[in-house]
Amino acid sequence: MKVALYTHAACLQHDPGPGHPESPARLSAVLASLDEPRFADLDRIEAPAASREQLARVHTTALVESVLDRAPATGRRQLDPDTAMSPGSAAAALRAAGALCAAVDAACGTGARRAFCAVRPPGHHATADTAMGFCLFNNVAVGAAHAMAAPGLRRVAIVDFDVHHGNGTQDIFERDARVMYVSTHQWPLYPGTGAETETGAGNLLNVPLAAGTGSDAFRAACRERVLPALEAFAPELVLVSAGFDAHAGDPLAGLRLATDDYAWITRELVAIADRHAQGRLVSTLEGGYDLAALAESAAAHVAALME
Repeated sequence: MKVALYTHAACLQHDPGPGHPESPARLSAVLASLDEPRFADLDRIEAPAASREQLARVHTTALVESVLDRAPATGRRQLDPDTAMSPGSAAAALRAAGALCAAVDAACGTGARRAFCAVRPPGHHATADTAMGFCLFNNVAVGAAHAMAAPGLRRVAIVDFDVHHGNGTQDIFERDARVMYVSTHQWPLYPGTGAETETGAGNLLNVPLAAGTGSDAFRAACRERVLPALEAFAPELVLVSAGFDAHAGDPLAGLRLATDDYAWITRELVAIADRHAQGRLVSTLEGGYDLAALAESAAAHVAALME
């Protein structure tokens, strides 16, 4: 199966500051892992910049202007205690969101049906009107809205296996029954959302996991809850918020997943996409803060996409 890799050098220029866990080294580690010979067949594509129209489908004008028109010329602009902009942040954010739109267009057209967007900053904490949690724009939400506006899809599933709940994605789509949002995440943990009782318009499935949860319990939760819900929804496109910080080696949380768990869940999601979505699956990088675990897990994820 042909798989596309969308990335852009601008995504390395977003610098939230010394010692910040969401560093450019994260993307460098992922890209280095995808330079191995087994990934030679990846279709490597330069991510375009998102348009303001694409961003405005999910974000307020005030947020778009705040990120794009108020980036610092020097130094950093702090948006919240965890989220900062540097001179290269606006360009990085545009390419990160634009990668999703381009990958969706290709998957729904004549391009690669599967894609991984190796981009940063991540996106799933950004709400309609607020940049937060290391995120400026909600990349996966921009991609989902684009899929419904341009190719005109009627059912889009977003699967989020980042260790943190994607509060921004949930905020944007919780009343839009065309989008199913499914999240496995550690609970309790930042940002404090993602309780099982949060069901939106019947389109949200939150599967909170206790600290210390390992491979067996994670896979059981997916088999018993996540995969059946996706089967019933029958998505025309599967989008994945691929955070790798539930790995046992990650320093920012307490789940205990192994590298092979990411290959396993990727295969399961590919099977869903093959059955219901003509194989269309687009994934984007979210969290993951131990460089070795991140690189190994992202490589396992992409290798499973290529099977």
